Amino acid sequence: MRKREFDELQDAIEAMRAEAAAVVRAGMLPPATGFREYEPHERVMARFELSTGGLMRGRTAGIDVMGDGALIPYSGVLRRRRLGGRTPDRALEAVAEALG
Repeated sequence: MRKREFDELQDAIEAMRAEAAAVVRAGMLPPATGFREYEPHERVMARFELSTGGLMRGRTAGIDVMGDGALIPYSGVLRRRRLGGRTPDRALEAVAEALG
């Protein structure tokens, strides 16, 4: 886990874009077996999260980079709500909109 701070939301979004792209370039995850077999699209390779404000009034949103390279945007911490968009541009736009 690594934490960074940014003065501007757009700078944080661009850093998230670069980090997610590096994870995707590393390649897909293979299937995994536990209680059942998990396909790459069901496995999370990396999670990137942005938070604004304080503990009580802050907002949180981010993206999960799935094992097949898809980006799944979400908002919230305790109750995560999936946002629309699986392409990199749309996923990051959804995160920016949730925090803006």
